[in-house]
Amino acid sequence: MKKDIHPAYQKVLFIDSASGHRFVCGSTLKTDATEKFEGVEYPVSYLSISSSSHPFFTGSKQLVDSEGRVEKFKKRFERKKEAAPSESTEEEASQQQQQSKEQKKPAEKKVKAAAKPAAKKRA
Repeated sequence: MKKDIHPAYQKVLFIDSASGHRFVCGSTLKTDATEKFEGVEYPVSYLSISSSSHPFFTGSKQLVDSEGRVEKFKKRFERKKEAAPSESTEEEASQQQQQSKEQKKPAEKKVKAAAKPAAKKRA
């Protein structure tokens, strides 16, 4: 290792702002603030969330939705559910599709016949 190019590795006190949980971990983080924890003074870093306050690790089923995305989705889903076609309209739609396919078939044959070049006769 080259000397004087690596940051100093030290123990740092991390404090979870959401739950107040404190833990010491090794880090190269440099801060000006210091606090005493278990009789020893450590540099301090404040975290917005950690494993002690994150819903995945705490097991809480709360959904944090600041923009209302879940409600938006539920409303759209309900609208689509209400607007779903009934069975009779589905049958009518399938009949219309079959009729349109039958109408297209003769036109396709004409196009294919016109696309073939006439055979040349040899004398």
